Amino acid sequence: MLPDPEVLPVRTQLGESPLWDAAASALWFIDIRAPALHRLDPRTQKLDSWPMPEPIGSLGLCRNGRLLLALQHSLHVFDPRTGKRERFLVLEDEPEHNRLNDGKVAPDGAFWVGSMDAHAAQRRPTGTLYRITADGKVSSHGNQLKVSNGLAWSADGRTMFHADSHLQWIRRYRHASGTLSDQKTIANPDEKTGRPDGAAADVEGGYWSAGVSAGCLNRWSADGELLERVALPVPNPTMPCFAGEDMKTVYVTSLARTPHENAGAMVRLRLAVAGVPVARFAL
Repeated sequence: MLPDPEVLPVRTQLGESPLWDAAASALWFIDIRAPALHRLDPRTQKLDSWPMPEPIGSLGLCRNGRLLLALQHSLHVFDPRTGKRERFLVLEDEPEHNRLNDGKVAPDGAFWVGSMDAHAAQRRPTGTLYRITADGKVSSHGNQLKVSNGLAWSADGRTMFHADSHLQWIRRYRHASGTLSDQKTIANPDEKTGRPDGAAADVEGGYWSAGVSAGCLNRWSADGELLERVALPVPNPTMPCFAGEDMKTVYVTSLARTPHENAGAMVRLRLAVAGVPVARFAL
């Protein structure tokens, strides 16, 4: 029997993008609204933080030990040893009212990131999904998104998952050499089931989606069957991340939106299945 989820002494306004750094045995994550980048040592609970000049939507680890940060309309390379941040590129076509949101490094070392309308009252379909390579090449792979989210890849790298939190769909694609094909909408989760937010994949082909409206993690099959549902002690979970030596420990960030004693808290739990390690940006 697995233990109940544990609430950690970490609070954010809008926690997102948890990412396990196996080399350092550390967990990276962000607070979009602070805005700030954080690093947690799970053994000591030591928290290091770096403030950001504008909203930060996601991050990726680089092969050279640095981090790739997605700020409002641009990507930056950050060195945690020195605190130095250098601009990598600007997404010139992004509307002023947009910001970058969920992003993750694909198995081939490219960084995928989607944008969204930052104005909550409107949420116009002005978002785009981008693929960015280490040589600075940018390609778009879908537009008219409201809140791009939920990027994850299967263990063999051949399947990519993507979600839109406000259009309320989860899609599956065939992924090969940075191209997408065979798009299929596999689920349309409602508010009660849990609108799809950030996500992670497991080694058995499951897709774990944070049900941000329902306080849970939903495990979907690649064909859209709801295989498992894990209730969480936070009202608005935003994204899971597999971590630890066996990749069966999961950290989940959350949003401080609903009045609740654990609003904005981070949760840690154990699962019976291991997660797929996230690749590093080929920089």
